[in-house]
Amino acid sequence: MEYQKIANEIRFFCADMVQEANSGHPGAPMGLADIAVILSQHISINPSEPHWINRDRLVFSGGHASALLYVLLYVWGYDISLQDLYDFRKINSKTPGHPEYKHTQGVEITTGPLGQGVANAVGFAMAAKRAQNILGKEIIDHKIYCFCGDGDLQEGVSYESCSLAGHHRLDNLILIYDSNNISIEGDIGIAFSENVRTRFEAQGFFVLEINGHNYNEIDFALQQAKKSEAPTLIIAKTKIAKNAYKLEGSHHAHGAPLGRDIIQESKKKLGLSPKTFYLSYDTKAYFTHVKLRGEQNYQEWQKKLQNSKRKNILESLLQKDHSSIVFPDFSKRYDETQQKINNYVTLHITNSMATRSSNAAILNAIAKANIGFMGGSADLGPSNNTTIIDSDDFPNGKNLHFGIREHAMGAISNAFANYGIFTPYCATFFAFSDYLSPSIRIASLMNAQIFYIFTHDSIGVGEDGATHQPIEQLSHFRAMPNLLNWRPADANENVCAWKNALKIKKPQTFILTRQNLPIIESPYITTDNVGKGAYIISPSQYTHITLTLLASGSEVSLAIKAQQKLESNNVATQVVSMPCYDLLIEQDEKYVKDLFKDSKVLGIEALRSFELYRYANDIICMQGFGASGKGNLLFEKFGFNVDNICNKAQSLL
Repeated sequence: MEYQKIANEIRFFCADMVQEANSGHPGAPMGLADIAVILSQHISINPSEPHWINRDRLVFSGGHASALLYVLLYVWGYDISLQDLYDFRKINSKTPGHPEYKHTQGVEITTGPLGQGVANAVGFAMAAKRAQNILGKEIIDHKIYCFCGDGDLQEGVSYESCSLAGHHRLDNLILIYDSNNISIEGDIGIAFSENVRTRFEAQGFFVLEINGHNYNEIDFALQQAKKSEAPTLIIAKTKIAKNAYKLEGSHHAHGAPLGRDIIQESKKKLGLSPKTFYLSYDTKAYFTHVKLRGEQNYQEWQKKLQNSKRKNILESLLQKDHSSIVFPDFSKRYDETQQKINNYVTLHITNSMATRSSNAAILNAIAKANIGFMGGSADLGPSNNTTIIDSDDFPNGKNLHFGIREHAMGAISNAFANYGIFTPYCATFFAFSDYLSPSIRIASLMNAQIFYIFTHDSIGVGEDGATHQPIEQLSHFRAMPNLLNWRPADANENVCAWKNALKIKKPQTFILTRQNLPIIESPYITTDNVGKGAYIISPSQYTHITLTLLASGSEVSLAIKAQQKLESNNVATQVVSMPCYDLLIEQDEKYVKDLFKDSKVLGIEALRSFELYRYANDIICMQGFGASGKGNLLFEKFGFNVDNICNKAQSLL
């Protein structure tokens, strides 16, 4: 059967989906249909084993082309029914407006905002290179395909990620650029005129230019890309809404249904069946070879795996078992210089430690026990303390160097998490977390287990000033669903936080100090207590509690010092440490009642922290941005000191 008729049936099936939903984007799916038909001869997947580690990955960076992706998954043999295609963009369907990971079988990653998918594809290619280094080329030799468009390449994240792809010579990466010169506002020439070929060649890519509707050129380009020794960009010149009567090439076809009349006139002109949601027997038969070829490739791969000496390594990576980690014990490392607060709590002052420093020891302990635990920093490894000491750099080891590319770092980490055998972390200063916030949001949508190490957590940063002192960032992340944010009070609480975090399959941030903090010796710092999100770290000496000081991070030890003064003035005061606000709000009413009792609650965080009013009667927090100066003096300036806490408490009572 001729490719043209197959492609036309696919493109108008997509148009019917958008028309039925009365919502969506027909233009890109129709323009890419020809390439999709030929790609089906090259891609190696096995819908019967959708999580096969050596499958090719296909990423739609332009999630608005989802109609085409869903049709491909349907004809390739994934768990997508004809009814699912009828239900495109409807509530509770398997076919939402933009593809979502774990929601629809065969979708490799949630892309969402433009540019994310390009960076995700780079991340998949990097993950595959690391996997190949661990398991060998006979076990890992697949490719990463990515459809992207003009909008993806205009977003800065694509530049960041492709720069890294070229640097690492990722020859397993094939970007297919749907170059139709159309954006929502019209011709891309109104805002985009750079030479894309030259840009990618400068980044180290092998670049091909083809007619995206010429089947011989498409096939030849894919063959060349698979043999390339560098990452490949195929610039495919296409027409948006290809073969749509009157609307072909128009920006009006990007984000709205074509209209039933235009669809019917186009089908008639092309000699297609007037039926909606129609694929002929021959078209369906054409795509069955994808599944058959994939099953054969999978069986051949299984034979290689059974004969491989690294089979056990793959099994270990797939299990992601953290039970053998030997965590550092920070409670036995300190001398006699201490401050006794009550019968339960001691602050070790002289041998204090920044939580970024304790975190370094924890990361190395985890990495020592888990070959798939890996990550790195956006050029801040020595400051974030995120280097794995006894390991090489990517691809030979666990240390990733992202360069100063926070946005790409976040999206690449998403792909590492979804690859199937890795547990990734990435790091930067907390003030710079804004740069990777879009990727963290996508990770939260996917419930991907990624650890974000954010150091220099408050005005305690000091002399670098307000530009580097995060104020509102933690409140932003606390507002994000499915994201857990840990702000440990000291090294021991940090260990307990990690013990909990590794068991929770969600993205999680660790908000850590630059400055040293006293080590808190308390029998209440346990994994179970920390796992509740908040707990009484320093109880009152009195039976009936009048006041609760609620704090996190560096402010916990400050609250304990204030407690000592308040109790000496006969104010029955307890201190509640809140390492994870997000877990606290999940606790039942009884736990919260037992935690705060009938006391007045004063929240203390050197951040904006207005969300603490959920539990607190009043809070001591930042009312504006910070300033430049020594961290301890800034704490005094902005009221984070014992005297101000005591005065606030007295006013509250």
